[in-house]
Amino acid sequence: MSELPQVMIHTDGACSGNPGPGGWAALLQAGDRQRALQGYEADTTNNRMELMAAIVALETLKRPCRVDLFTDSQYLKQGLEQWLAGWRKKNFRTASGSPVKNQDLWIRLDEARGRHQLTLHWVRGHAGDPGNEEADRLAREALERGRGSR
Repeated sequence: MSELPQVMIHTDGACSGNPGPGGWAALLQAGDRQRALQGYEADTTNNRMELMAAIVALETLKRPCRVDLFTDSQYLKQGLEQWLAGWRKKNFRTASGSPVKNQDLWIRLDEARGRHQLTLHWVRGHAGDPGNEEADRLAREALERGRGSR
């Protein structure tokens, strides 16, 4: 069996107000190929933008891959690594019994990651990591472009 292709993904989300208009971005790199993805939502939260960046990046991959996903979002990282399994067992209810926020996106993210061998990496935001800085720039660009088109 052939080895899965290796992909590095840097993601970020941006929001003007929380909630407010938001942008997300993902920078995908496989070997010497690179692709940037961006999106905008008029009324969203920063956490939703962080999730959307990861979702769209993983859904864009046409076949199963070994993925190293770099994020500055503890919400994204902890959600996937620590909280999601428990939420599924409790039908997407928190320990207090209230509905999990962003359930629609967590379900979609869980499905998207299921095809891949995913390793998450947390990076400190705005600390000079080139991939994180570029994803941040692209997310803010998507936000500004989206706001300007209304």
